[in-house]
Amino acid sequence: MTVTRTDDLGLLLEILPQHLQDALDEQGEPGLLEVVMDLGRRPLARFSERAVPLSEHPISREDISRVVSAVGEFGGDNRAGIEGTLHRISAIRNRRGDIIGLTLRVGRAVFGTIDVIRDLVESGKSLLMLGPPGVGKTTRLREITRVLADDFDKRVVVIDTSNEIAGDGDVPHPAIGSARRMQVPQPENQHAVMIEAVENHMPEAIVVDEIGTAAEALAARTIAERGVQLIGTAHGNTLENLVLNPTLSDLVGGVQTVTLTDEEARFRGTQKTVSERKGPPTFDVVVELLDREEMVVHADTGAAVDKLLRGLPAGGVRRGGERAVASAPEPVEAPEKRIPLPDERQRPVAIYPYAISRDAVERSIRDLRLDARTVARPERADAIVALRSRVDDLRLQRILSLTEAPLYVVKKNTTAQVRRVLQNAFHVVHGVDEDEVMEAVREAEEAARSARSRHEVVVLSPRSAAVRELQHRVATRHNLTAESEGSGAERHLVIYPD
Repeated sequence: MTVTRTDDLGLLLEILPQHLQDALDEQGEPGLLEVVMDLGRRPLARFSERAVPLSEHPISREDISRVVSAVGEFGGDNRAGIEGTLHRISAIRNRRGDIIGLTLRVGRAVFGTIDVIRDLVESGKSLLMLGPPGVGKTTRLREITRVLADDFDKRVVVIDTSNEIAGDGDVPHPAIGSARRMQVPQPENQHAVMIEAVENHMPEAIVVDEIGTAAEALAARTIAERGVQLIGTAHGNTLENLVLNPTLSDLVGGVQTVTLTDEEARFRGTQKTVSERKGPPTFDVVVELLDREEMVVHADTGAAVDKLLRGLPAGGVRRGGERAVASAPEPVEAPEKRIPLPDERQRPVAIYPYAISRDAVERSIRDLRLDARTVARPERADAIVALRSRVDDLRLQRILSLTEAPLYVVKKNTTAQVRRVLQNAFHVVHGVDEDEVMEAVREAEEAARSARSRHEVVVLSPRSAAVRELQHRVATRHNLTAESEGSGAERHLVIYPD
């Protein structure tokens, strides 16, 4: 990952008292994060690894007044800026409202910080970033904004409550590219400006920093339900923090208490009163920033929250850091489930139809001559076939979590669509010997595992177009890229590491 940093550090240093400017010049150390000025205390320069006193003389009221007079007006959030830059000056006041402390935070446009999650940004899904202060949430928001607006040519609106994303002044900083910026006069009105952006300016994506109130969480859900891609940050270090936060848990689906029937409680092996996710998450993907280099990605927020509510680890996939240079991202979640191959099972596959015609499933089984049957009870199922419009049903989600059976989805409740889904699930290729198909599927499964674990390109044996398509689906199921190469009888599939 190549990271390029740009800043206007000189403009920030110019507003400091001269003796502090001189002291910083003597330091001659890059990577300055902030300067802290508290009345009656020694000034500090904070770098990524340490804090350095800039003077033995305590800060005076004159020192603070010089800085305050050189910056723009402080807003309701006690923040100000320097026009045309990304620097932020935050004030601490006494009980009378007088400023007695300042934090001068260096703002930088950093390019290359989202390389490891660029695929998530490009997917069009709504993405939420979590993490402690100082790990680069706002820096990444800024670059995501530029990439969406300039690289993907989307209509992007930034909700800039503290002018931290696009800088101070009426003209947005070039770091956000061609995205538009809406300023927020009062921090408590951020939710209203979020809704205004959707209703008045027809964005395809909205970027918002620091979602922290119930009103902002509700506004975020409204935006996502209108089909707008939402990119944001929220208060909290991990997904688990968010689930336990009653104000913000709605961002990841919300939590409700449910009383089960005696039969269902016995089936689950739990108490009658349990916690469940209330609905679909506002954000499809959650990224936990561990530090400026490493993160954990929850690509399916709903599934991760369901695990947490069952007392299980949320899982996730680590990206970034030194490990990402040497090997592929290390998966924490279990690999995607599939129907076992014929020689891996001892009985016909039990299929549970959910919200679709059982007759259509049984007719498809007969037509395709599958070693399968339908079952009336979900706990007996090896696989579940459901209608796409019912995938978010809480009952179906409970069934999936308890049976751990793979889910196959049809768009419409027709025999033709059911037959097509089962044909793919059971690796049926007309005109090709079943043994050859099974051999090709095993080869693709082993190649996908090898590509992921060894981070290497794997070349498969030459196959017909129909069989290559089948192998391609195996690679896709493992979230890997595959391409056909060669010509004629030598045309084959190549699977690339993630």
